[in-house]
Amino acid sequence: MKRSILLHPDPRLKKVAKPVADLSDDLRLLAGDMLRTMYEAPGIGLAAPQVGVLDRLIVLDCVKEEGDKPRPLVMFNPQIVAGSDELNTYEEGCLSLPDLYADVTRPKVVDVEWVDRDGNPQSETFDGLWATCVQHEIDHLDGKLFIDYLKPLKRQMMTRKMVKLKRELARA
Repeated sequence: MKRSILLHPDPRLKKVAKPVADLSDDLRLLAGDMLRTMYEAPGIGLAAPQVGVLDRLIVLDCVKEEGDKPRPLVMFNPQIVAGSDELNTYEEGCLSLPDLYADVTRPKVVDVEWVDRDGNPQSETFDGLWATCVQHEIDHLDGKLFIDYLKPLKRQMMTRKMVKLKRELARA
């Protein structure tokens, strides 16, 4: 089932998600719904708080080349255990802030640990776009948006655009 994506500003997007203690069938179903929602949006990552669920769960798939095999990842309780000193700047966007983009600088390489949908511990080193995406989604679990990395004036401008968009959508 496709889920509705919360739009900024929404207080739920600023809350810290709680760790997942046990993997239930409901959580596995949520992960599947989130992947479907992410692909249909279209996007390359989605965090549970973006669909109104305050659990530490993210999904991502940064395979973007036409014809390449998708690589959907489901991560319960993901955490960054190491990050490179070398930084990378990407123009980031967010499904909760549609059509708004800004350059964000983050570690180029990160080591991440998580639990997969079968309850198995996993770890992997991510580089480039994958590293940016996983850091962006984990930020959502901590109540942080990519615009929080921007200067106050730019952040306020983007928030005003979103308030206007939400008003227009409410009238439609």
